[in-house]
Amino acid sequence: MKRIILFSIMLISFAGLRAQKFGYVDTEYILKKVPAYKSAQDQLDKLSAQYQKEVESKYKAVDDLFKKYQSEKVLLTEDMRQKRENEIVTREKEVKELQKTYFSPEGSLAKKREELLKPVQDKVYTAIKDIASDGSYATIFDVANNPGMIYNNPRFDLSDKVLEKMGI
Repeated sequence: MKRIILFSIMLISFAGLRAQKFGYVDTEYILKKVPAYKSAQDQLDKLSAQYQKEVESKYKAVDDLFKKYQSEKVLLTEDMRQKRENEIVTREKEVKELQKTYFSPEGSLAKKREELLKPVQDKVYTAIKDIASDGSYATIFDVANNPGMIYNNPRFDLSDKVLEKMGI
């Protein structure tokens, strides 16, 4: 009798598992197909290059100031040397602070990235969520961010459906 009950419980459990549907998407593939994402990425690349150029020019100015100091060091009084060294250190700190302001995780580039890319990513997420609801999918994996998936049957790839849902 116990065997029959145990077998029944296992059968019901496996029946419930078979009813689950799984799919996957490749968000990297999807985002490459979205024109708004490409445009936002281009803007970010230009802004990053602009920031990098500004920071590099300021570092070069500090380096030039240091080289000038090195060449004139023997001619300067102790007080003048100290002033120049302090100026070099101060300017270097300013450049490092500027670099941090632009490139840190809370910097202007990260904020701009959030501003430009979040709406596109939200649109992709909404499309994935709608497809999951409409298709009764229990789980949808992202193979772009999950290298742990060893095999993906293309039959369950929902990436093109997401693009279709987004009108792309």
